[in-house]
Amino acid sequence: MTAADLIDAVRDDQQTELSRLGSSKTLYADTRGEMEPDVVLAAAAAREGAAHETFDAWDDDHDDAAALFADAAAETAERRDSIDADPVDRTPAMHGVLDSFDGTVERLGGFLGWTLVDKKVKEQYTGFFTGQADPRTASTFRSAGSDVVALREEAAELLDAVCESDDDWDAAEAAAIEVISTAYDEYFETLEDLGVNPKPVC
Repeated sequence: MTAADLIDAVRDDQQTELSRLGSSKTLYADTRGEMEPDVVLAAAAAREGAAHETFDAWDDDHDDAAALFADAAAETAERRDSIDADPVDRTPAMHGVLDSFDGTVERLGGFLGWTLVDKKVKEQYTGFFTGQADPRTASTFRSAGSDVVALREEAAELLDAVCESDDDWDAAEAAAIEVISTAYDEYFETLEDLGVNPKPVC
């Protein structure tokens, strides 16, 4: 297996979950139904803060992985601090899963899963602020999404370097899927609690 194969396998396994996490209902869930610009920004700041805390704590034994996680911690902190809103006091459930990983392979797999979720969410931020006739903020989130993709590519290169067996690849894939499925479960349950059907209505 290669990292490209792993990403394809994760996307295939979590196709429905990622599709729904990439819908506007994600913002509805994040804001608990208050889809106003300041509330969306507060939710975005909370996501960046949670990511910073997770990756800042990953002092990995593998030097290149440690450098990647440090870069991710710095980038998420910078984005959190640049958002003109106080973060809501809420940590996405997927960070509980990410925080539980302690091996390089699992962490890289989980990190990859986080990038797949986070890119979807940032696409929704971009679309929301485009709809709000706020092109500057939309552009900021669009650029942030590109930064997340760049981090994913670095993680993929590292997975190709550190995975030495089928067991390693299986562990990385399982970690990525666990992160995404946890994010989706939270999305689903939050929408149900708000009285919203989490599934698309055709």
